[in-house]
Amino acid sequence: MSGLKQTPLVERHQQLGAKMVEFAGWYMPVQYKGIIVEHQTVRTIAGLFDLGHMGQLEIRGPDALAFLQYVTPNDVSRLSAGEAQYSMLLYPSGGVVDDILVYYHPSGDRYFVVVNAANTEKDVEWLQEQKERRSDFRVEVTDVSSRTGMLAIQGPMAETILQRLTPSDLSAVEYFHAIEAEVASVPAMVARTGYTGEDGFELYCAIESVIVLWDRLLEAGTPHGMLPIGLGARDTLRLEACLPLYGNELSPEITPLEAGLSWVVKFDKGDFIGREALLRQKSEGVPRKLVGFKMVERGGVPRSHCEVQVEGNTVGFVTSGTTSPTLRENIGLALISREYAGIGRPLDVVIRGRPVRAEQVKTPFYKRTR
Repeated sequence: MSGLKQTPLVERHQQLGAKMVEFAGWYMPVQYKGIIVEHQTVRTIAGLFDLGHMGQLEIRGPDALAFLQYVTPNDVSRLSAGEAQYSMLLYPSGGVVDDILVYYHPSGDRYFVVVNAANTEKDVEWLQEQKERRSDFRVEVTDVSSRTGMLAIQGPMAETILQRLTPSDLSAVEYFHAIEAEVASVPAMVARTGYTGEDGFELYCAIESVIVLWDRLLEAGTPHGMLPIGLGARDTLRLEACLPLYGNELSPEITPLEAGLSWVVKFDKGDFIGREALLRQKSEGVPRKLVGFKMVERGGVPRSHCEVQVEGNTVGFVTSGTTSPTLRENIGLALISREYAGIGRPLDVVIRGRPVRAEQVKTPFYKRTR
């Protein structure tokens, strides 16, 4: 594993008995006590995640808003200081460079963008290219990943545990909002966001403080039954909640309209990269649709890239699949030709060379009770 990037918490993960793997060029924990127990702990109590592999960018300057409006399909002008939105970077073809979170920083003096670990360098290069192409934008794009620590605490007990470490009133922080706060005496941006389908928070701090923050969060959460959570459970949690994974549900070849994320695309806000291609796809009819399914025949677990058939004809492929720890069923998402999409309609997923019967179901597979 030499040559892989590491977060400052790698020794903590090893001390906790984590199984470490390569992920997007990083040396990361895939599990500690096991994927199922970690998954169920997040669903019932809370889990702590090291997200130090994610990328963080700052967008500053007089034209920061106009620039973000141009390079993303969502309407950044709707954000007030301390608010966040899910969005994307798009190619002119309408395909996806990356899916991102855009924060209007609580300070009101900059935008803060969170990108996927595997795409950080690509995203920075893409944004710099757009800035050079549009020299009228007075804007600075800065990669602050190397000096930013990122953690998440997710689950029904997340607010209770985190509240023990901060004088700020977390109950006043709404979903997709962020505040500046001190957590365990560490200055941080605390955002009510996450990637599990549960309530919870993502915390951003100076990278030199992330070990202290991790230790204090574990100390506060352990009496409640909170556990550290690896990438394995992070994936099963997000799939149950039908949250897309770049490279699976989104890619340069898959548009947000095909992925069922048309709510991210605000055509009426004005020009943005990919707008014409998406308008054309919308008017002609989206050729493929992302659907949820569950296996109704025994025969294995559906995995990414498994072929999907109807009456022996290939109609698409599985983007993500797993055994759901919550539902105790084999589930998945598939991108298929739109004429075959529909809740209750059958599909065959080819697993180890054999078509296995599945049925399309309503998504998300899991939705927390509020």
